[in-house]
Amino acid sequence: MVIRVAVAGASGYVGGEVLRVFSAHPDVEFGALTAHASAGDTIGAHQPHLVPLASRVIEPTTVEALSGHDVVVLALPHGASGAIAAQLPADVLVLDCGADYRLASADAWAEYYGGEHAGTWPYGMPELVTPNGLQRSLLPGSKRIAVPGCNVTAVTLALQPGIAAGVIDASDVVATLAVGYSGAGKKLAANLLAAEGLGSAVPYAVGGTHRHVPEILQNFASAGAPNPRISFTPVLVPMSRGILASVTAPLAPGADADSVRAAWIDAYADEPFVRVLPEGSWPATASTVGANTALVQVTVDAKAGRVVAVCAIDNLVKGTAGAALQSMNVALGLPETMGLTMMGLAP
Repeated sequence: MVIRVAVAGASGYVGGEVLRVFSAHPDVEFGALTAHASAGDTIGAHQPHLVPLASRVIEPTTVEALSGHDVVVLALPHGASGAIAAQLPADVLVLDCGADYRLASADAWAEYYGGEHAGTWPYGMPELVTPNGLQRSLLPGSKRIAVPGCNVTAVTLALQPGIAAGVIDASDVVATLAVGYSGAGKKLAANLLAAEGLGSAVPYAVGGTHRHVPEILQNFASAGAPNPRISFTPVLVPMSRGILASVTAPLAPGADADSVRAAWIDAYADEPFVRVLPEGSWPATASTVGANTALVQVTVDAKAGRVVAVCAIDNLVKGTAGAALQSMNVALGLPETMGLTMMGLAP
């Protein structure tokens, strides 16, 4: 079986990671590799680490270039996918790594992103708890899939077992995330220069303004939270990739440390890419670099009456490109783990 894959936005961080991750899939063959400003350059000029693809020439991102493939991955800025996706053939599997199709609420899109809401596609997080089981069951045969946001993935996987089991109160969630700089994308900005970032940690999008907030709340509601609320604070830290999400919520009446841990263990017992660590061991972003894994730990702060859940992921793999490939596998009826590694890089 040969799966012809086109990648739009191939010169950016996400596009480069899509190329790296999808290259490990035994059935994938790359077709058109496209971008806007870098059209005409070689892949090697922008992604020198992708040696087997270095001589490939980047084409302009057009519907014509992207058509004629089995799968199209859109690694484009938010708001740029809608116009292209609307013109692609209905029988092509389109994986959007941007935010255009993640939100169900047009009002939430307008508030956090602005402009017209492009619509809502099936959500590419197989592990997500839904009212009818896991999101995994809704993906087979899908031809349009919205890949989740990276911060959203970390926070959702950290806390959703407690919501589904009713052992936490999701109306008072507090999340603080340490985020690597690649999460900001490959762009020139003063605050993203090494001189600004090295040796410094700085919060951004503080006070409920981050665009991932409505997506997190949407996932909490999917897991069963009747009135979810979150105080969400991301912090840029001097590492190139990775997210460490520390998430807390009040312990529900009648719940205790044993029932809390059991909820997390039961939720992820059969998940290939989510691992609840042994008690006393805490997730580290370094353990997830290059892998499609999410490492999770949970405990109860008895004095504060709160559950503390921590999740580490590679924002470019499980947070984006790996999630896209995982969703592609499910949509096409292939083994979910095909082409995806669970082993990180160390040291």
